[in-house]
Amino acid sequence: MSELSAVELARIYRARQEVFSIEQNCVYLDADEADEQSYHLSAWSPEHTLPLAYARLVDPGIKYAEPSMGRVITTVAARGTGLGRELVRRVLAASSELYPGQGIRISAQSRLLRFYSEFGFVAVGEDYMEDGIPHIEMLHPAGR
Repeated sequence: MSELSAVELARIYRARQEVFSIEQNCVYLDADEADEQSYHLSAWSPEHTLPLAYARLVDPGIKYAEPSMGRVITTVAARGTGLGRELVRRVLAASSELYPGQGIRISAQSRLLRFYSEFGFVAVGEDYMEDGIPHIEMLHPAGR
């Protein structure tokens, strides 16, 4: 895995702002200290300035005891192409490689429960509000 350049990081932050803040009309502090303790997975195309898809894999002990996947986006240019599904598969593979024997926990928007369930994530607990959007905690058990 390689280091992100300052330009790549700035473009990732812009893509995250476009999806989370503008499209979802949600105001919250997207960039946080977890970014510094995460692996950043992204898909790029020479035809687009912003990444087509992005997710971060947060080290265990930062957000949850387990590794955590978050800030998962597919930008408008790539929606409906299957790139989001491929991104989640790659995050799961990276997590297994970096943190063998550990599950992965997420805070998923509740509307995406079925999407994440397709990858083996299981809902844990009840829905809750986060930044004005219904969420649910989900766990991908180790070895799945």
